[in-house]
Amino acid sequence: MDKQKKLIEYFSGHLTDSRKILIESLLKERTRYVSVVLEDIHQSLNASAILRSCDGFGVQDVHIIEQKNNFIEIKRNIAMGTSKWLNLKYYKSATLENPIKTAITGLKNNGYTIVATSPHATDTLETLSLDTKVALLFGTEDEGLTKEAFDLADKTIKIPMYGFAESFNVSVSAALCLYALTTRIRALNIAWQLTSQEQEELKLLWYKSSVVNPEFHERRFLQEQGLL
Repeated sequence: MDKQKKLIEYFSGHLTDSRKILIESLLKERTRYVSVVLEDIHQSLNASAILRSCDGFGVQDVHIIEQKNNFIEIKRNIAMGTSKWLNLKYYKSATLENPIKTAITGLKNNGYTIVATSPHATDTLETLSLDTKVALLFGTEDEGLTKEAFDLADKTIKIPMYGFAESFNVSVSAALCLYALTTRIRALNIAWQLTSQEQEELKLLWYKSSVVNPEFHERRFLQEQGLL
């Protein structure tokens, strides 16, 4: 038995049957076919709401760009602790010369089509092709996406509006996009679910996130097994 399987078996003993059944059912609904990229989102209310939407619609990966602003997710009453169920990847200007380019290049190399939202686009959430995986770009609350982010995007889509406002709040836009696209992929004959290996990796993450002080438990178990 490999290390991952041993850890899953170990942490399984710390969970109730109902928790394990819930995790098994949610693993089958998780996807990386749609991912989210957040560029310089800094208002904690919006940050928390976007993470909660990602979790709620089964979107596992969130790529966080920190160029001018730090991503602050502190509204626990809004996020409901959902960040611990997600994979958050950070790209910081302190360690990268060009965080947004690094993030988008990596996603493109992994088969993603990069999609930005714009009120001036012609494609909509309903007409966007889903032949490939999609990474949705969202920008700052006040200025939106940078020109560089738009230039790096493969496509732009619009969310139709019928009022005086030109755009929705960023967390509302994210929720609308995630609902539309995750609903569509579930209705298509495409491989939108996680692979078996990805589900096992995520199962361990969720098992650990379900117990108090998982690092202590893992370290003690690995020491007892002679794996440290």
